This record gives sequence, C-alpha cells and structure tokens, in this order.
Amino acid sequence: MRRRPGAEQAAFDWGRHGLVAGMDEAGRGPLAGPVVAAAVILDAGRPIDGLADSKALKPARREQLAVEIRARSFAWGLGWADAAEIDAINILQATFLAMRRALASLATAPAHVVVDGNRCPDLGGLGFECTVEAVVEGDVTVPCVSAASILAKCARDEFMCRLDACYPGYGFAGHKGYPTAAHVAALRALGPSPVHRKSFAPVQFCLPR
Repeated sequence: MRRRPGAEQAAFDWGRHGLVAGMDEAGRGPLAGPVVAAAVILDAGRPIDGLADSKALKPARREQLAVEIRARSFAWGLGWADAAEIDAINILQATFLAMRRALASLATAPAHVVVDGNRCPDLGGLGFECTVEAVVEGDVTVPCVSAASILAKCARDEFMCRLDACYPGYGFAGHKGYPTAAHVAALRALGPSPVHRKSFAPVQFCLPR
C-alpha cells in the first residue's frame, strides 16, 4: 500500500500497471441505508472532462457525469452492503465487502486498484490477481477514483430516494440517511425503520427498551 503526500504525484504512470480500477464508496456516515462502492476503469481513448470528488459537484453536474462515466468507461461496477450487514460486521468491514462486490461485478478484471483513503480491502478470492494501493484524497487527484466517487454517490442517492417512498416520514430523499437534525427528530418520533443501522448510537437510543 502506498500513500502519496502531494498532489504533484497525481500524474502517476498508470500504463505500467495495465488496467487500473479506481474505487470509492458513498454512505459510511449515514444512520440508514446501504454503503455503496463503485469501481471504474476509464478508457484512455474516451476521456471525460470535469471529473472531481463527488462532494464538490452540484447534483445536476454529478448526474450528468455519471451518465458519461457509465457510457464511456472501459468497465464499471457497483457493490452494496445493506444496513443488516453493516450491523453484523461493522461499517468498515461492510465498506470493504461492498468494494469487493464492486470489483467482482466488473466485466474486465483490473491489474491494479486504487482506493480512496488510507486503507485497502483484502482482495483475495475474487478470481483474479491484482495489486492495490490506497491514496489519500484519491477522489480529488486520481481521475478513475473521482469517477468511482461519482457513480457510488449517484447510485446511493437514487436508492435513498426510492426508500423515501417505502418508509415515509423520515425524509430519506432529502438527507439521504445522514444524521441531520430533521432526521434525528423523525427517528425519535417514529422509531427506527428496517433500513436504519441499529449499531449506530443515535439509532440505538431510539430502540425499544
């Protein structure tokens, strides 16, 4: 695993690795819903302008880029871990599980994987061999990781909007499960839904005693 301290190192020689998949997640901090990971192998012959950390993009631009990423990437995949899995194995391990599922869903196996952050999932047993590294702020400096950040965020946001119709009153379409004041107030009034993470402290406090 390698951490790059400076943005000047973002011009990494990806060619020496072969196919490189960027990987990122969305949804580690919410009180409800899944954690979603995306893996993206960009196509050097079909560049996508404007890739950036998904949190720095306005929703409309993020959605536009997600369409381009799905259409123009060499390969992309999503992986999910739901609230029950998060409660069973903790959010970090559930995030790693979602990442493994995202890689497993790629139509083409990468030779190298770049993960946003400072920790890497165990990639053994996926049916292919690859190297892996973690890059702090990779969603800012590494285009394929930025692309993964965008896909993961868009997929999760869309799913939380669908959950809003299934579990009205919590406001999932607005806060996407994050612990806003309105969400915590709804949680106290209604109690946890089946998609709330019962291992998270704010939800635990609202469970029947």
